[in-house]
Amino acid sequence: MQKQRPKHLDLARIRLPVPGFVSILHRVSGVALFFSLPLLIYLLHGSLSSAESFDTYKAVVSHPLMKLALLGLIWAYLHHFCAGIRFLFLDIHKGLELETARGTAKTVLVVSLVLTAVLGGIALW
Repeated sequence: MQKQRPKHLDLARIRLPVPGFVSILHRVSGVALFFSLPLLIYLLHGSLSSAESFDTYKAVVSHPLMKLALLGLIWAYLHHFCAGIRFLFLDIHKGLELETARGTAKTVLVVSLVLTAVLGGIALW
């Protein structure tokens, strides 16, 4: 007897495990960091070129939406860094057991969020 398979994927019903979620966020954070490079180079240039451009830089960075964007970039960097370390250990076959993989994935999420709160609080406010 052949099993009736769905003809489409119901993405709302698929529940991704935590390590899969961390993997997808690792890719998303990498893409976000890549596409934010022009903004970051513009901000670096504005902070270093002259006193007048530094005043413009301060005005741009003090805007609440820019602070939110920079906070998102801080999270993207920290998550990408922490998940990258986790993936390096997985590449050398450390932490492949199911419970360990789930634990390290949860640790990556918690550590990246805590570091984002701390560094974002220090740097942006």
